[in-house]
Amino acid sequence: MLGLQLKGYYPIISLGCRMVVKLLFLWLLFCLSWAQEQRCLQSASSCDECIQAGSGCAWCNSPQAHIRCATTEKLQSTGCHGRHIYNPSGSIQVVKNDSGADPADAEPLLLQPQEVSVHLRPGARESFPLTISKATDHPTPEPIMDLSNVPAGVQVTFSSITKGNPQLLQVSVEAAQCPSTSGASNQNRTGPWSILITPRGFSVSLQLQITLLCECNCTGSHEENSPACSGQGTLVCGQCECYVPYFGKQCQMNGDSISPQYEDLCRTGPNAPVCSGSGICVEGFCECNRRADPKETYSGRYCECSNFDCPHHNNRLCGGNGRCECGRCVCNSEWIGSACSCSMETASCMAKNQMLCNGRGVCECGKCHCIPPYVGATCEDCPDCVGLSGSCCVYGVPSVSNRSKKGHVRTDIYLKPPQCCDRQCAHLNVEIVETKDELQGRLCKMRTAEDLCYFFFSILPSSGQFAVARAKEC
Repeated sequence: MLGLQLKGYYPIISLGCRMVVKLLFLWLLFCLSWAQEQRCLQSASSCDECIQAGSGCAWCNSPQAHIRCATTEKLQSTGCHGRHIYNPSGSIQVVKNDSGADPADAEPLLLQPQEVSVHLRPGARESFPLTISKATDHPTPEPIMDLSNVPAGVQVTFSSITKGNPQLLQVSVEAAQCPSTSGASNQNRTGPWSILITPRGFSVSLQLQITLLCECNCTGSHEENSPACSGQGTLVCGQCECYVPYFGKQCQMNGDSISPQYEDLCRTGPNAPVCSGSGICVEGFCECNRRADPKETYSGRYCECSNFDCPHHNNRLCGGNGRCECGRCVCNSEWIGSACSCSMETASCMAKNQMLCNGRGVCECGKCHCIPPYVGATCEDCPDCVGLSGSCCVYGVPSVSNRSKKGHVRTDIYLKPPQCCDRQCAHLNVEIVETKDELQGRLCKMRTAEDLCYFFFSILPSSGQFAVARAKEC
């Protein structure tokens, strides 16, 4: 009967699962897009650096652009027209593709094409088909492809599309990143390089010419004394490179004639540093410095705030349990403290009797602070209580309000005892002294239930002897 009832839910469950998978897929695409966008935005110092940051990064060379490096979609959404967006893509060109129909040139193996030119953007893969035809009277096994002259950082792989004669392979070429400027001359840093692909045991080869797209086509085009740079700089890829001593987005500021009055507008007080020492003053407004780590930023009217100068715990900013805002940790839920190091969860303080710290301590930051003589993770251990019968005996310290001589346990004790206390603890001998200074052995203290004052006592487990001080601390 239950199986029959559940059958009607199977389509609903299946639909729900498909929806979850679809949402997860969309969420993954969003995360990848967001990560790509962040990588582009953090590499906006030049066009070359921008396109090298990732295969999805594009550059806006419009002089009016506020955002230079981002995905094409992001640049278009900020108003950069398509004609100002530079986003190079790889390409493949077949240079030579002879059919080998001439009998005089007959070879036991024919490769088509014989020469290919690839313009490759690092981070993006380019592929093309390669046909291998064998002579019918010359049976051979499927050839192994050998590579020669492959530059560092470039990877060439093969995958079989169809087998037999002719055999069709897919040749894929990719490079993870552009080579560093150090250790390579500008002439051969990005190619072209000539790679030979040769079937093992044969003399015929495919020549593969590779050129990396690591430089913008606008980098070599300079507009001196550009009006876009106030006639005081060179326009390169939409950005101004100002002549000394000019600065600013449009080279509109003269560093030799900056008015001290402007700098006063960039101070928090009369003797305060300009832009808090973390930026420069431009026409009375602070432009905050950039950090080596792009995730670390200055902010605020006077660059007085940061998202990295906050307390650390366990070598992690805000203990890894919060975020840094203007030098102060804003903790996640369930965490408190200047460094978000104190957990508000109490599960670790729960004793076996389901009481926090066994009712004999205070739970702070997920740890018990026990009232002596209790110890342990949940205040359930009492080394000085050895030999005493029953848990009530640790509460069975007699009242000393009207006692001045040895006596047995009474029920008017400081901490409210269980009903069994008279029966279980009647064997104890208790000595009353005036002050805690007269106590011998290990000194203990407990808080009374009636007036919340502390009283002091000592215990000698070997003899079961108690000594209690009459004077309390309130």
